[in-house]
Parts: sequence; structure tokens; C-alpha cells
Amino acid sequence: MQAKYKRVLIKLSGEALAGDGNVLDFTKLDRVSEAIRECVAMGVEAAILVGAGNIWRGARNGVGMNRSRADHMGMLATVINALAIEDSLLRNGVDAVAMSSIEMTEFAQVFVRDKAIKYMTDGKVVVLGGGIGNPYFTTDTAAIIRAGELDVDVAILAKNIDAIYDKDPRTNPDAKAFCTVDYDYIISHKLGVIDLAAAALSSENSIPLLLCALEDPQNIVRAVCGEHIGTVVTHTK
Repeated sequence: MQAKYKRVLIKLSGEALAGDGNVLDFTKLDRVSEAIRECVAMGVEAAILVGAGNIWRGARNGVGMNRSRADHMGMLATVINALAIEDSLLRNGVDAVAMSSIEMTEFAQVFVRDKAIKYMTDGKVVVLGGGIGNPYFTTDTAAIIRAGELDVDVAILAKNIDAIYDKDPRTNPDAKAFCTVDYDYIISHKLGVIDLAAAALSSENSIPLLLCALEDPQNIVRAVCGEHIGTVVTHTK
């Protein structure tokens, strides 16, 4: 297989990393690491940004809490996931380093753009925790911001859903999946599978985006190689 993209950012859904009754499915984590190892072996430079829906979903969980405090808890939860991913990558023979937008140097390096790019060009996978470091931003939005900062060729959102649909497929059996869709449609129809702020940022900054299912981690390899899976989000000309 041959990679289509040289540098990628992969956003991993925290919720999709959970196992039955467990915060983390370590078998799936290792399968994700194996997929990343395949990408690195093809010469791909990779960063991973992880969510925390398996542990804490910020304001959605913290009903009645101060919003900033609830989001700070979510940021900490993403660091837990980042450390688990870093550990899995290292155990599977992939050189990796965890970086956090929030200073906690006993666990992870502080995110610095130039340092992260140097790690990637040297063949290390950079695992990003802490979101963007500020409340009121989802990890989807953080992924797009980091994708822009790191000059990636594509941002791959690996979620617990296989594509973008015209309506919620969990409640609408007639929902139709898009092979491609443009940002204007996502924003105007308020399709919730991607955070609308993330969609707007990606559109404004011309960051290519692909959404696929994490259920099969090999989808990451397929996406990197340019196979037609999931949904490609395009820019209106």
C-alpha cells in the first residue's frame, strides 16, 4: 500500500475507545497502534489528538457545574487517554511522545508547535492531550486548530460512526450517508456529527477533512492511502 498523504492528524473519539463496561478497550487500543505503525512504515508523519467521551464529556456530564470547571475536567480526561495511547504505541514498536496543551510535565511534554513538527519529521507519533487548553472548545475544534498549526495534509476524524449522514441514523432509519459533503451544507443543516465551530474553522482555513469509523482501526490506514471510505468534507468553490 502507498500513502496518499505525507502528514496527517488523526482525531480519535474517546467514546469509540471504550469497551463494554470499561473506560478503555485495550485490545482496540493495540489495534489502533498497529494501524498507526503501518502508516508510519509508509513514511507518514502522524499526530493524534484524542477526545474523552469515554470518561467525561465536559458540560454534558457536569450539568449544574460551572462550565469552565466541567470543561477543565474533560481536558484532564483527554490526557489520561493520550497517555494510554502513547503507552500502546510504544509497546507496539511505534516511537511516540505525549504532549499536552496544559502544563503537567511529570506526565507529558507541553505542546510547542515547532517541537511537535520536529518530532513528526523525525518519525515520532505525537499524541496530543488537553484539547486546545481552553474551555468552551470541543476536541473536534482542537483537532482542526492543531491540524492547521501542524500543516497537515488531511485531518482524519475516527469516530464511533461510519460517515456523515443527512440526519441522525440512530433515530432515523432512512438516514442517508454522504460520500462527500461540503462545509456549507454541514453548517447550514447543523449536522451534529462534527462540531460546527470545527467545520467553520476547517472551511475558513481550507483544511481537508475525512470522517470514518474507528470500529475497524484499519480504516485509518485506508484513509491515509486515499481509499473511498467514510465521508470526505469538501470546500465550496
